Order: sequence, then C-alpha cells, then structure tokens
Amino acid sequence: MPVSIDIATVRGLSEAQARERLKTDGYNELPQTKKKNTLKIALEVFREPMFLLLLSCGAIYLILGDIKEAVMLLSFVFVVMGITLYQERKTERALEALRDLTSPRALVIRDGIEKRIPGREVVRGDILILNEGDRVPADGVVVTCANFHADESLLTGESVPVLKKAMPETESMGKPGGDNLPFVFSGTLIVKGHGLVKVLTTGINSEIGKIGKSLNTLEIEDTLLQIETRKIVRNIAVFGGILCLLVILIYGLSTGSWLNGFLSGIALAMALLPEEFPVVLTIFLALGAWRMSKKRVLTRRIPAIETLGATTVLCVDKTGTITQNKMAIAKIYNGQDYFDFTCGDKKIPEAFHHLLEYAILASQKKPFDPMEKAVRTIGEKYLIHTEHVHDDWTLIHEYPLSQSLLALSHVWQSTDKKDFLIAAKGAPEAIADLCHLTVKQKTELSKKVAEMASLGLRVLGVAESSFQKSALPKKQHDFRFHFLGLLGLSDPVRPTVKDALADCYRAGIRVAMITGDYPVTAQNIARQIGLKNPEKYLTGSEIERMDYETLKKRIQEVNIFARVVPEQKLQIVRALKDNGEIVAMTGDGVNDAPALKAANIGVAMGGRGCDVAREAGSIVVLDDDFSSIVSAVRMGRRIFDNLKKAIAYILAIHVPIAGLSLIPVILRWPLVLYPMHIVFMELIIDPACSVVFEQENEEKDVMERSPRNCAEPLFNLPTVVISILQGLGVLIAVLAVFFIGMSKGLAEGEARALTFMTLIIANLGLIATNRSWSRTFFSNIGRNNRAFWYVSLGAIFFLGIVLFVPFFRELFHFQPLHPSDILIAFLVGISSVLWFELFKLFKTRSYLKTLSHVIARSVATWQSR
Repeated sequence: MPVSIDIATVRGLSEAQARERLKTDGYNELPQTKKKNTLKIALEVFREPMFLLLLSCGAIYLILGDIKEAVMLLSFVFVVMGITLYQERKTERALEALRDLTSPRALVIRDGIEKRIPGREVVRGDILILNEGDRVPADGVVVTCANFHADESLLTGESVPVLKKAMPETESMGKPGGDNLPFVFSGTLIVKGHGLVKVLTTGINSEIGKIGKSLNTLEIEDTLLQIETRKIVRNIAVFGGILCLLVILIYGLSTGSWLNGFLSGIALAMALLPEEFPVVLTIFLALGAWRMSKKRVLTRRIPAIETLGATTVLCVDKTGTITQNKMAIAKIYNGQDYFDFTCGDKKIPEAFHHLLEYAILASQKKPFDPMEKAVRTIGEKYLIHTEHVHDDWTLIHEYPLSQSLLALSHVWQSTDKKDFLIAAKGAPEAIADLCHLTVKQKTELSKKVAEMASLGLRVLGVAESSFQKSALPKKQHDFRFHFLGLLGLSDPVRPTVKDALADCYRAGIRVAMITGDYPVTAQNIARQIGLKNPEKYLTGSEIERMDYETLKKRIQEVNIFARVVPEQKLQIVRALKDNGEIVAMTGDGVNDAPALKAANIGVAMGGRGCDVAREAGSIVVLDDDFSSIVSAVRMGRRIFDNLKKAIAYILAIHVPIAGLSLIPVILRWPLVLYPMHIVFMELIIDPACSVVFEQENEEKDVMERSPRNCAEPLFNLPTVVISILQGLGVLIAVLAVFFIGMSKGLAEGEARALTFMTLIIANLGLIATNRSWSRTFFSNIGRNNRAFWYVSLGAIFFLGIVLFVPFFRELFHFQPLHPSDILIAFLVGISSVLWFELFKLFKTRSYLKTLSHVIARSVATWQSR
C-alpha cells in the first residue's frame, strides 16, 4: 500500500543552492540550432534576384567604363544588405523571445514554497510537483505519488502509459520503459495522477539529451498568405522576365545601343520584381506574434494570426476565463440547514463543523486547485482551534476523479491507528451515487442544488465513510458512504469581461460559454456579463442523446453549454465548423486537447492550463483572461489590416516605377530611370512597407465590423484595383512632368531630376495616404508612428544630397533644379495621391452624417428666417 509524504514538510532547494547549481550545470535545455551569422545572411542576400540584377548593372557600367556608377551601385548592395540584416535580426529576436516564453513551465518547491519557473531554470535536486497533463521538464526519481502514469512514447515508442511508483532513496537514473519504475524522463507526459519528483539530471545529461532529440515548442510554418504571395511573386517574375527581354530587343534593335538596352531591361526587371512581399509577410507575422506576447498572448502557430481576424464564434470556459478562478465558500448546507458566509458571522454553528471537517480531509494539504484552496481557507479561519482539523493524520490512499465518476476520495489514518476514515467530495450527483441515495432523496437534493446554483454558486457534495479491513478496495464505490452536505462556492466575474463581451458583439463575434456547472449557475453568470440569449442552454446529457444534425441546428441559437465534459467540446467545435463558423475554442486540460486541435484557433490557458493543452493550442493566454482573448482578436485584425495596406502600397508604387522604365523605351524618349534611381526608391520602399505599416495603429472601426471572410484572399479585387489606380495616378503625374518639361525645352538631366523628385514626393504621399483607408492624412498626423517620420525625413534628406551635391547629381544623371521646379514637383507629387484622400473623405459615413446634419441645420435656419 503506497504511503504519501506530506507535501507541507518538503522544503526543496534554497534559491541560493539553485543559483549555484545553475552556474555549475548550466541551463536545463538542449543545444540549440546555430543562429544565422552575418556571413550566412550576406550569402542569402547575394542569392536574391534583386541583388543579382544590381551586380549585373554594376558589371555593365564597368564594361562601359563608368567606374563611379559601378561603385555606387555596388555600394548600394551593402546598404540594402545592412537593412536586410537589421530586419533579419529583429525577426530573430522576436522569435527567440517567443521561444523563451513558450518553453514549458515547471512547478517546483524551493524554500518550502511552491513556485512556477521556466523549465530551463530547473536544476539538479529540485523537487517538482507534477500533475495530470504536465510535461516533465527534467529526469528524476519519484518521491511520492498517487495513481501516477506517464506516456514515455517519445523515448520508447510504446504508446501505452506506464505506472510509476515512489522510491525516494534512489540517487541514480535508470532507463525508460516498463511499469512500476520510479523514474520520470524529460519530455515525457504525465497522463494520470500526481506526484513529487526529485530532479537527478538536466539538459544534455538527461535521457533525451543523450539521444539527441529536440523538442521545438514554437512551430514556424508557411502560412496561406506566404503560399499565396510566393505564387504571385513567381508569376510577376516570369512576366517581368519576358517583358525585360522584349525591352532589350526593342531598345537594341531601334537604337543599336545594346548595353543601354540591357540597362533599360534590368531597370524594368528591378521595377517589376516585388521582392518586398516575402519580407513584409515574414516581418509582419513574426513581429505580430511578438506584439501579441506583450498583451499576454503567445502565438505558438503563426497561421493563427491570419485566422484571428476572421473568428466568428468564440467558445470560452466559464471558470477562470470569464470568472477570476478565485473561489470562496459562500454558502453551505448540512442536510437540514443553510449557513451563509456572506452575512459576516464570526462563528460557524457546531452543526456545520463535521461537514467542513470532511471537506478539508477530501482536499490536498497544500492545495493548487482554487476550490480546494477555498475549503482550506475556511478551515484555517473557522476550525483552526477545534478538534476538526487533523494535520497530524496520515494520508494512506487517494481515489482520483474519473470520467465515469466525478468525485474523489482520500483515505486517512488517524493517530490512534484504528479505522481508516474516508472523505469524498465531487459533483452532487456523483456523491449521491456514492451514498446510494433513494430516488426521493436525490430529487430533494436536486432541489437544494438548484437553489444554490441559481445564486451563481458552484456546488459540491461531501460524504464520509470508514473502513476496518487492511486491504483497500479497488474502487471508491465499494465504500459505504454517508451524505454530509453541500458546499456552494462563488467565483466572481472578471471586471473586464462585460466590456470585452460588448466589443465582441460590436465586432460581429458570437460568444458561447461552456461550463461543467449547472445551467442555472451558468445563466446567472451569463446575465451578469450580458451574454446574449441566456434563457436557452444545452446540457452535456442532452448533447449525448442528440443526433448530429439536430445538434448542428440547435447549436445555432444556444450560447450556454452546461454540465459539459471535455470530450463534448469536440462535438461542439465540429458542429459549429460544419455550420460554416470560424471557431476559437479555449481549453486547459488534457481532455481539451482534441477540441483545441479541431478548432480553427485553439486557445490554451497558460496560467491554469496543462502542458498538453498549451501544446495543442494555436495561441496561449498567459493570464487566462477573457479580455486578453478579445485583445488578441483585435490585434489579429490590426495585423491583417496593416499587412493589406503594406501590400497595397507595394503594388501601387511599382506601377509608376515600371511605367517610367517601360514607356520611354516604347515612345523612344530618353531614359527616365536608371538602375541607381530604382535602388534609391527601394531604400525608401523597404523600410516603409516593413516598418512604417507594421507600426501603424489600428483603425478606429477595427472592432466594429463583421469578421473577415477567411476565404477572401489578401490580393482581392478591390485591393488590387485601388492599388493600381493609385499607381496610375502617380504614373500619369510623373509622365506629364517629364513630357511637359522636355516640351518646354528643359535639358534631359533637368527633366529627369524634376521627374524623379516628383516621384519621391508622390511615393511619400502614397505611404502617408495608405497609413489608413478610413482616416485622412491630416487626422493621421497626430497618431504616433515615429517610423513614418524617420523614413520621410530620411528620404527628403538623401533626395537633397543627390539633387544638390554635384558629385551625386552627376552620378544620378541630373542637372540643377530651380526653386520653381521644386515647388512644381511638390505640388504635382501631392496632387497625384490627393484623389484618394477625397475618396476616403466621402467614403466615411461619419462625414456624410455630419454633412447631412449641417445641411439640415442650414435649411432649418433659413426657414426660421
């Protein structure tokens, strides 16, 4: 018969000892893959098509004898490489921060205090507290346990969980595999029971470290957007290559200058190649995940960021997500009378002492569960100086909660070593079953339970038994239990939930509450937070009896699911998805993992959730707060909006660049853009699309519009049309400037300089106008986006250098401009994007409402006169 060690007597290592061992043994982690060094990044940059084109241009200039142009183009390679290096490092740092945050956590005892630490900080000699669903952070020996089973398939390939036994005196590790061994191993999973484990080896000295396996907790995978973008880039590249060859042939055959033809073709290829797309996607998604981590939400699977903004149904647990998971006993029932703790009485009548005594015995001495903490708190407050507290009794055996019986029992031996005393607690119907109550007694008990549940209380039953034989039965059902009473626990609603729920409804997101509590308890909470349609509910037993088609129909009008077991969450998810919904589902237990994986977005609870749930989830909410989930949805919408703006800008700016490279060749005009002009433009485009738009704040209506259609591509028709129209507006403006300038007798270099300056101003105008598709540029000025001003001022500064410093002016094939030219370039550049500002202004409903209100007031004033 297993004998438990009292957890209250375990001290564990001191913090000083732990720090010393961390210095000696190092962190509890496996060797990481090598980071990309600067040389490797540089080699990757050199393989990019854009840089191969730059090198080709440099080679042609060397052949032509233009050493200055060749050196300048090659120097641009290093400038852009620096930008790429900065972006790569920023992305890597964001991903490293996420890996640290998403690494498994460990619950240890140090200085006699339970504390949760990063798994990498576990050291030799630490005492681990392991419960069902935990991932073992290090190799160790079991000190004490109850019904302790581990899944060691990671090491042995054997899928059947193995039973563990306690052997605290062991000081060396054995090998995995087989039942009744006292060892647990890093990376394996506790699937049943709980226990204390003393760590013997960590890091590369663990079993998993020896065989060289690695576990990656952050999965980086190609997203739908990345796949879509890759196809578009490939198609544009093929089209651009064909067009490039045609330009070379046309220019070479018509002028006889094949080298200039090659320069024109390469310039066109550089203009058409949208190499910013993959960079933008990588940066937006990586930094988006990093930004979410600042909101206490970790992204374990990058595609979840794409899906968040499309969520139509949010299924959340009541306990700990909507409520605070800070239980307090509010009311108790001893079979005859009630006692209300909210009335402020300092003493509990003796008639209730026995009920509380056995409620405490049915709980852990150092509880982790909030309900057991509430029971222990009441005992310490009201029974501490009575004969009803038994800290000196020995816990002999535990019968754990099971799917078939939602109750647990603790077998105790008192100090006089006489009978075994058994304390049980659990769901009232399970306790009624253990006590073999009659139908009449069960009916009467159900009324009492419903009465307490209607107050929003979570209700537990308590029972007692005794046993004289030495061999304990295999099942707790074999004891003869006596019903003692009911405990009613209150769990206050989180203060942020009501506003967050209102945000969901404004955003067109339906919220469903799932709980193991009684329907009346769930309805009480639903009314407190403003959940829609609180009168209707479905219970787990009703779902079990219901055929699937009926469930799909009923689930459309029900937002409360009560007395639901974790396995039924999977049915709910599937029914919602088959109804065409995009589902986000919360979960925290081992049995929640299938539902989390089946949902479009699995939301694991980071505070109270087990490792299995965290690994199954797409995102992890660190504070278990409902409002954090809503914040994640808001952030997901913001990221997608900003990504769309960046893509629209990239498409728009490439239209005038490509047009200025192609049209002069077709019309036999002097070349407007040389490769160095396009590279200069790229130095503005790259930081603009990857930094400026990524930092842009959310739109004011981000949570006031319906969820995005998940099937809608990023490059949808409206986006492409608006982008092309923006680009055509700029192209027409700059072509007009060049044509009129040449017609008025301007020198080729002066006309080119005037056109290029107009293009730069128009480019900055495109960045400014695409920062928001609902707010005007002037309303955006006050919104914080320092990157926009850095890029804009930097572009103007370097434009001034190439226009007014003779050395650079000559390199860029410019001639001096007059003050009137600068004014023309500024006015034309701004005017080329002004139409979109007017479009936004008239599109804004608030403006139309204001306009109609002003007209109505004017008419009323005129009539009064």
